Amino acid sequence: MNEKNIKLTLAYDGTRYHGWQRQKNAATLQKTIEDKLELMLRKPVTLVASGRTDAGVHALGQVCHFITSSNLTPEMIKKGLNALLPYDILIEDAAYVPLDFHARYHAKRKTYTYKILNRNAPDIFRRAFVWHIPVPLAVDRMSACLKRLEGTHDFSSFRSSGSGNQNPIRTLFLAEIQGSAGGELSFVFEGDGFLRHMVRNMVGTVIQAGLNKMDIEAFERILFAKDRRKAGVKAPARGLFLVRVTY
Repeated sequence: MNEKNIKLTLAYDGTRYHGWQRQKNAATLQKTIEDKLELMLRKPVTLVASGRTDAGVHALGQVCHFITSSNLTPEMIKKGLNALLPYDILIEDAAYVPLDFHARYHAKRKTYTYKILNRNAPDIFRRAFVWHIPVPLAVDRMSACLKRLEGTHDFSSFRSSGSGNQNPIRTLFLAEIQGSAGGELSFVFEGDGFLRHMVRNMVGTVIQAGLNKMDIEAFERILFAKDRRKAGVKAPARGLFLVRVTY
C-alpha cells in the first residue's frame, strides 16, 4: 500500500499535560493523540511536531505530521480524532502533504503570544491562561525593551539549561505588546525559531522593566551578556500560546 504523509493542525489546552513529548508514566499530548490514531489506523504511528511545547503551555496552531498507509482520508481522520480525543484537544485541520514534508525542519517562522492580566482583581475563569500581575506595569517601557529584541541576536541570556539547541542565534521579526484594554496585555513574538523557554524568559525579564526595576539600557545589557544568570525569572507556562507555524 502506498504511504501518505498527513499534516495535522491542532489546538490544545496544555493545563493537564506534561508537555508535548511522550514520556513514561505521564500524560502528554503526543501520547494522547498517537494512542487515538493507533485505534483508528490499527497500527502504531509516530507524530512529528513543529516543536515541543512544555508542561502547561497551550497551542492555537500546533502542526504535526505522520506517515500512514491507511486509506482513511484526512477529513475522516480529523472527524475520527475529534470524536475520540478529550475535550482539551481539537484537530483544526488535516491534509495530505508531500512525503518529504517535515513539520519541524520545514518550519520558516513561529508565532507565540504570552498573555498577562494586569489589574488588581484576577479572573478566576481564565486563571489557567494568563499570568495575573496585580501591580501596574509600565507598558511603554516594556514595549521599548521588546523592540531591542527584534533582529538577529545571540539569545543565550534567555535560553534555559538543558536546551538541545547548540546554536543560540535566532532572528525575531516581531516582539511587541498588542492591546491593553481592561488590563489585558498580549506579548507577541514571531521568529525563525526559539530556544528552550526563550519566550518565557524574555517575558519574565521584560516584566522587571515594567515594574521599574530595570531600565532599557540594563535590559539591553542583559541581551548582549549572553548569560542566563543575568536575566529575570521565567514567566509561568500558563500564559504562553503557540499561535501559528508558517511554512
